[in-house]
Amino acid sequence: MTLAAENVTVVYGHGRRAHTVLGDVSLAVPQGTTLGLVGESGSGKSTLAKAMVGLVRPRSGRILLDGEEVSGLRGARLTAVRRRIQMISQDPHSSLDPRMRVGRALAEAIDPRRASARAHAGAVAEGLEMVSLDPDAADRYPHEFSGGQRQRIAIARALVARPDVIVADEITSALDCSVQAEVLNLLADLRVRLGLTMLFISHDLAVVRHVSDAVAVMHHGKIVERGPCDRVYDAPTHPYTRRLLGSAPSLPPKETS
Repeated sequence: MTLAAENVTVVYGHGRRAHTVLGDVSLAVPQGTTLGLVGESGSGKSTLAKAMVGLVRPRSGRILLDGEEVSGLRGARLTAVRRRIQMISQDPHSSLDPRMRVGRALAEAIDPRRASARAHAGAVAEGLEMVSLDPDAADRYPHEFSGGQRQRIAIARALVARPDVIVADEITSALDCSVQAEVLNLLADLRVRLGLTMLFISHDLAVVRHVSDAVAVMHHGKIVERGPCDRVYDAPTHPYTRRLLGSAPSLPPKETS
């Protein structure tokens, strides 16, 4: 399942207060691969993520899923597309309702109209086991878990709907380094095991290189460079990419299996 943005422009505000956040952005994430999207805070990465999953409507351009336009859909058709494209947010505190038990949160992702943990007990248990959590976690509330465990729950909530595409937006930025590695390795394993297509967004260059097949660099709402990770990291061509890499700590080479 290939996810693509084609000449996407997003503008916030109106009239004199209008601000172009994304300007004519095009990129594609081929089926079964991970594209890393990297850039400084405020570069437009999260806005592109929201446009990809239908939370922000482009002023112009298209979001395509296997060549079919999905931007601008409403109602039942939008709901169906959102099941195929799931987003994992940066902060599980905001993405998980603190008043809702984990089992019901996962059940809601399966069937928003009938969010019954009992009716979907099997799928909920499978989703939790997929992220190495005990099925008994379904009976507990988000605040009873550590930050890393909450992020695992957020991943399970995205995957329990059986999506084809995952958009992961800064999902390790609030985690300790040791926990980051656990979550990244889990996500990389799940991507291969489930055959997922993934757009992985981060400001952390080392993290992006660790999980991605290719990388796109965003600056002021535009893609300024893209290509295989090794090429972009080892021989960047755009001045902004060189500056970004130069300001980062020493980057390890991409791990290979």
